[in-house]
Amino acid sequence: MDQGDDGDGQTASADYSIRIAAGIGAFTCDEWNGFAGTTRGDAENGYNPLVSFAFLSALEDSGCAVRRTGWQGHHLRLETAQGRLLGAVPCYLKSHSQGEYVFDHGWSDAFERAGGRYYPKLQCAVPFTPVTGPRLLVGKGEDPDAVKAGLAAGLKMVTDKLGVSSAHVTFAQESDVATLEAAGFLHRTDQQFHFFNEGFSTYDDFLATLASRKRKAMKKERREALADGITIDWLTGKDLTEKAWDDFFAFYMDTGSRKWGRPYLNRQFFSLIGERMADDILLVMAKRNGRYIAGAINFIGSDALYGRNWGCIEDHPFLHFEVCYHQAIDFAIERKLKVVEAGAQGEHKLARGYRPVTMHSAHYISHPGLRNAVADYLRRERREVERMGEYLEEHTPFRKDLEE
Repeated sequence: MDQGDDGDGQTASADYSIRIAAGIGAFTCDEWNGFAGTTRGDAENGYNPLVSFAFLSALEDSGCAVRRTGWQGHHLRLETAQGRLLGAVPCYLKSHSQGEYVFDHGWSDAFERAGGRYYPKLQCAVPFTPVTGPRLLVGKGEDPDAVKAGLAAGLKMVTDKLGVSSAHVTFAQESDVATLEAAGFLHRTDQQFHFFNEGFSTYDDFLATLASRKRKAMKKERREALADGITIDWLTGKDLTEKAWDDFFAFYMDTGSRKWGRPYLNRQFFSLIGERMADDILLVMAKRNGRYIAGAINFIGSDALYGRNWGCIEDHPFLHFEVCYHQAIDFAIERKLKVVEAGAQGEHKLARGYRPVTMHSAHYISHPGLRNAVADYLRRERREVERMGEYLEEHTPFRKDLEE
């Protein structure tokens, strides 16, 4: 699909073209690994395992993110006229808004009540994964500004040519959002809670930054979480056996079914990531009476730990907080990781040493009336998110004398 007029009267360069790939398999592993941030050891750009070829291909090869589940691959390839790959966008043609964590149900309801057709839409994201990462992928050694501008213009062009309602780039890095805004996308913000490792050598170093009352509460919570003979194992690399995946999947299915009705990931997915990226995975598993009863899966980047799914088959006070949040902090300090991103939402993370962080997404909406209505809504929403972030920052458990 050749790049042409981008819909705003500006014609992009004739020196490159945008092509749609129906699956990650349309890229070779080497091609994908040529993008900044997608490979372990990429010290210059930082490695995010959730945009790796291994993770994205496992989602598709397992049947979790495919047309049948409403995630039809429409990945964008930006190429020169000679066919050299410059950049890409992980992108899906969606027939619903499930598994995204940036909610647009109100937009779709309003548009369809007015006689419009909101679905299908384009979703530029990592399926089922509320984690910030690169969305406008740039080949190593290429001009980032030029490639990202080409991808943003190409995404608008593809949206218009397909005749779909919109394109949504969610959990995007701020640099990507700036490029997308310049191309006419609308900017949306939201809140998450992250732990920041300020060079701590031990967990006690971290506790020393908390107010005395909060420090005592944290210690008590951790003791009570493990009071019933519960122990914790960290499983990574060769420790990720099929038996371990069987146990974790049982937790995931039990808790996921109760929380949102139908978990998004199947058993095969976990086997595939165990085969393809075991060294990038941390399973925090809780054991009682010789068997595992709860666990949380995390992904290990070059400077961040990304917390994802949790589940249990026994309920114990505070065990969720221990497995998902406290143990993640322990691991980050031991591995000298800078950040723990503990997933979507959850103001309860604040009391456990996680700070409010603003998340970003960008949205291109074809219909002028819907675009204007959403733009007005987002202006008000951004102000509210900013105010809430300031309020939450004032109520962190950290010692005030350290912040002055």
